[in-house]
Amino acid sequence: MSQTFPSPGLPATEPAARATGLTKAYGNGSTQVTALDEVFVEFARSRFTAVMGPSGSGKSTLMHCLAGLVPVTSGSARIGGIELSLLKERELTQLRRDKVGFVFQGFNLLPTLTALENITLPLRLAGQQPDTAWLETVIATVGLAGRLGHRPAELSGGQQQRVAVARALISRPEIIFADEPTGNLDSRSGAEILGFLRDSVRELGQTVVMVTHDPVAAAYADRVVFLADGRVVDELHEPTADRVPDRMHRFEAQDHTR
Repeated sequence: MSQTFPSPGLPATEPAARATGLTKAYGNGSTQVTALDEVFVEFARSRFTAVMGPSGSGKSTLMHCLAGLVPVTSGSARIGGIELSLLKERELTQLRRDKVGFVFQGFNLLPTLTALENITLPLRLAGQQPDTAWLETVIATVGLAGRLGHRPAELSGGQQQRVAVARALISRPEIIFADEPTGNLDSRSGAEILGFLRDSVRELGQTVVMVTHDPVAAAYADRVVFLADGRVVDELHEPTADRVPDRMHRFEAQDHTR
């Protein structure tokens, strides 16, 4: 059974997201594969957490379960105080729209819309108008003031990902899930995106959970949670690019000696 690794200084309020005994299995009988095996983990508000692990460790599956993108097999997945398994599909859709922001490796921008239109799209779909002051704050945070009228094809990869980050921030979600957000970027653009995500936590009070395989990317976070074989096996606070791979090698070596 996995261990529980609560965040330090957890406020009295509910964490931004929580998995309790979360198990996710695919298939049946002899072909069943357990992607997550009774995971217990919490993600505190206004913190930047990286989730790391070998390929197949369950890190992306954990993110998808906590975001309500896939149902859990057993256990609990919560956003704030909301138990996702109790929601109908329409309610899940609304929760993802109102309380969850997403940043993916592939940008996922609409090519016919300008940068500004892509940023404000979630609000428009919800029938809402953007708060002018908040929109200006988000645009300033990601440094897009001079590119708002450009369409994705007129932007670099780094600029497109900045638009995606701004889009995730615009509805002030409870939590942002980022899945390998720098995977398609060069090192300089990747560093800029990671800096924007970190700034959104420190300056805007956002909560970010980022799946990554890159120790340098993980070093931008406040905390790293390590998964292996579908279980939480370790965590590291105040990570650095040197400490992260060292910790990964340590639990990988322990696994080989079992």
